[in-house]
Amino acid sequence: MKKISLIFVAALFSLFGFAQKIDKIINATEVERIEKILSADDMLGRKPFTPGIDKAADFIAAEFTKSNLGFFGTAPTYFQEFSMVKPKLASLEGAIDGDTLKETNFFANTTQDALHLDGISDYEIVEIKKEEDFFKKVFAIMEENKNIFVLVDKVHTDKFKRLKNFGYRQKFSSPTTQFFYLTERKEVSNVHVNVAYNNTPQKLKNVVAIIPGKSKKDEYVVFGGHYDHLGTTKPNANGDSIYNGANDDAAGTTAVMMLAKYFAAKKNNERTLIFVAFTAEEIGGYGSQYFSKQLNPDKVVAMFNIEMIGTESKWGTNSAFITGFEKSDLGKIVQANLVGSKFKFEPDPYPKQNLFYRSDNATLAALGVPAHTISTAKMDEVPNNEPNYHKVSDEIGTLDMKNMAEIIKAIALSSASIISGKDTPTRVEKPKE
Repeated sequence: MKKISLIFVAALFSLFGFAQKIDKIINATEVERIEKILSADDMLGRKPFTPGIDKAADFIAAEFTKSNLGFFGTAPTYFQEFSMVKPKLASLEGAIDGDTLKETNFFANTTQDALHLDGISDYEIVEIKKEEDFFKKVFAIMEENKNIFVLVDKVHTDKFKRLKNFGYRQKFSSPTTQFFYLTERKEVSNVHVNVAYNNTPQKLKNVVAIIPGKSKKDEYVVFGGHYDHLGTTKPNANGDSIYNGANDDAAGTTAVMMLAKYFAAKKNNERTLIFVAFTAEEIGGYGSQYFSKQLNPDKVVAMFNIEMIGTESKWGTNSAFITGFEKSDLGKIVQANLVGSKFKFEPDPYPKQNLFYRSDNATLAALGVPAHTISTAKMDEVPNNEPNYHKVSDEIGTLDMKNMAEIIKAIALSSASIISGKDTPTRVEKPKE
C-alpha cells in the first residue's frame, strides 16, 4: 500500500513538473508578444504581394530560427517560394460561326501569353445550361486540368459579365485553357480566335519549418495557420484604415509558432512535425494549395489547421470546435487525450457555414488526409457573432490572451499520441469524381 502511494505521489509530481514546463513556453505573456507584432499597424494588414506580408514572413522565420527548427525538404531557408500569374487582356479578335468575339461574349481562362484557334477539335465541349448554377459550374470547369470549350446559355448574361472579375485574378501557371462563349447555340463549328495577354508574374511564400521525427520520420503531422490578411482600406470615421487581422489569423499563426517552440524544446516526437504559416488564404487559399502539392498525402498522418482562436467559443473559455469532426476520428483521439482536463473540443456547431472546406485544411482533406481546422469563432449565419470579422476593428485589444494560451496548450497536449505514433487518425473520404 505504501509503495502504491509513493508511485501515485511521484506521478503527481511528474504531471506538475510537466505542466510547469509547458507553461514556461506557452503562456499569455508570450502569446501577447507574438500577436502584438503580427497584428501591428506597421504590418499594414499583411496583404499578399505587399511589403507588409513580407515583413510578417521575416518575423515568423526569425522566430523559427530562435526555436532552432529545420528547413523543409531541400529548401535553404524557411521560405517556400512560388510564383503565380496575373493576366490582363491585351487583344481579342476572331469570330465563331460569324459571331464577332468581344469581351461581352467571350472569355479565356488561361496563363498563356497568346492563343490562336482555328477549330476546337482538341477541346472538350461543355455546356452551362440555363437551369444550372453558373458560378458553381464555372469554378468546377476552371479546376479541370484540360482544355475545355464552354457554351454558356445567354440566360446567364449578367453573371457572365462578372466572370472576368474571377478569371483575371492571380492563378497558378497551367498549359491548359478553358474558353467560355456566351451564345444561344448548342453547338459550334467555325471557330477562329486570336487572343493575347500581358501576364505579370507575382511571387508568394509560405513559411515552413520542421522537427524531424525519430522512429517514424517519414510520417508527417502538420500544424498550420494563414498569416495573410486583407491589407488596408479607406479610413473610417475614426481614421482607421488597417485590417490588422488579429484574430483572422494572426491568432492561428501565433499558435503555430508557439507549438513549434514547445515541441522543439520537448524533443520527443516520433513522427516528423511540419509547421507552416500559409500565405494567400484570403484570396483563394493559394499557399495551402501549393504546400499540399509538395507532399505525398499518404505520408501525412494528420493536419491541425488553426484559425481564429482569439475569442471565446459559444461554450465559453477552455473550449474550441473542430471542423469536419465526423469525417475522421481525429477529434475523438484528441479529446480522449484531454480526459481529466478542463478543456473540451466540440464538433463544429455551424454546419451551414461549410467551414471544413473554407480554410487551409481543405486541400489536404480533399486528398484523404485527416486535416481539420480548430477554431473558436462564433460563425452563426444570422447574425454573425464575430463582430470584428473582416473589419478594421479586428485588433489585439479584442482578444483574450489567457484563453488563447489555454487553447494552444490543449492542442499541444491533445496531439501527443498522434505525434508519438501511438494513434493514427482514420482517413477522410476523398470527394467522388
